[in-house]
Amino acid sequence: MRDITRQQLALRNGQDKPEIWIAYAGKVYDVSSSRLWKNGKHYEHWAGQDLTDELKDAPHTQNVFDKFEPIGQLV
Repeated sequence: MRDITRQQLALRNGQDKPEIWIAYAGKVYDVSSSRLWKNGKHYEHWAGQDLTDELKDAPHTQNVFDKFEPIGQLV
């Protein structure tokens, strides 16, 4: 798996570049194909960030990431 910096992640927010990435538990996921992340926003969450700490407030578990293949690791 390739290393992805926080700066690279931040640019994939659905606004600056066409890719939409999020990080969770040290892994980076490309969620560009998800209709739930259209324009880089999912409810009150923004793409281009590490969302690990925010999952506790979500109405779903970490299993939501099972449908996405990790593209890298956050360094």
